[in-house]
Amino acid sequence: MKTILYLLQKEFRQIFRNKTILPMIFVVPIMQMLILVFAATYDMKRIDLVVVDHDMSENSRQLIAKFDGIPFFNVHHLEQSEKLAEDKLLNDEADAILVFPVDFERNLIRDDESKAQLLINAIESNSAQLIYAYSANIISDFNKDIIAEWKGIPEFTPPTKVEITENYWYNPELDYKWFMAPGILAILVTIIGMFMSGMNLVREKEIGTIEQLNVTPLKKYQFILGKLIPFWIIGLFDLAFGLIIAWLVFDLPIAGSLFTLFFMAGIYLIGVLGLGLFISTLADTQQQVMFVSFFFLMIFVLMGGIFTPVESMPDWAQTIDRLNPIYYFMRVMRMVVLKGSNISDLLQELVSLSILGITFLSLAIWRYRKTA
Repeated sequence: MKTILYLLQKEFRQIFRNKTILPMIFVVPIMQMLILVFAATYDMKRIDLVVVDHDMSENSRQLIAKFDGIPFFNVHHLEQSEKLAEDKLLNDEADAILVFPVDFERNLIRDDESKAQLLINAIESNSAQLIYAYSANIISDFNKDIIAEWKGIPEFTPPTKVEITENYWYNPELDYKWFMAPGILAILVTIIGMFMSGMNLVREKEIGTIEQLNVTPLKKYQFILGKLIPFWIIGLFDLAFGLIIAWLVFDLPIAGSLFTLFFMAGIYLIGVLGLGLFISTLADTQQQVMFVSFFFLMIFVLMGGIFTPVESMPDWAQTIDRLNPIYYFMRVMRMVVLKGSNISDLLQELVSLSILGITFLSLAIWRYRKTA
């Protein structure tokens, strides 16, 4: 035990003397929480709609007024040329174009139907789907008004139907920042654990101090624990730091127990730190550690469900995802922070993270070559 305590003193002194690691401990959480959460947050607040009105009739103006009355739409109805409107769409100066033909109102009166064209910029699929949904609802409301006004059916009694009342649990305001902040925190803890632990061990190789440690009577597990525990503490500190930032800046509620959250985070960090140390035992330079760690980090993040739901992935990808530690920890973060889940709700994640943690740490201890 004394040997490990001496190693911890040595590691903390070495960490706080390193001008590269200290900014990562304090600056990275601030930058990630203040920048990445906003960058990853998708919130439709402004839709630039260009109207090309060849009809200039009362009914076309009524439909335009309905769009203009919705706070999400910023209506520009000055264009008389479809070509100029399409140029704005192609140059990302407009999100959608609404085109009224010359005989829009005449066909509506004569044939009880008419057509208008809606062109949507679909480069961003989420934006396009929302714009279409909003526009379809507005046009449907316009149709109901026309039917009620022209057909004179105020006495019409609709058939009995089932009324659906929506109630959004855990995030009632549908604030996307509340959804993304726990995911960004999961990435933050992973970066601190995987990158810093791996680079710290390889730095020992580069400056030559690893040889001095190898000729001491240190056991392999003592050496690995001495490298793991400091960054385990730093990872938990950065998690707490990130939670404070999320609470102060985004008013993120923490519905669950902090003990549960940090207990699961501690188990997760053992696996991530073990993986980082295992990578460092295979590498000779810090650049190699960064490249290999970045490779695994990108796969873990993209398949972890932080940005894309795992349920929407192919079956084979969901099966492979069972080996992804971020997949489990991301679920833990959102379930504890937003849903208030406890340990009994997280048994699957607890068992999976424990198995992965023991596996990665065992690989790091096994692969470390200590030569006398």
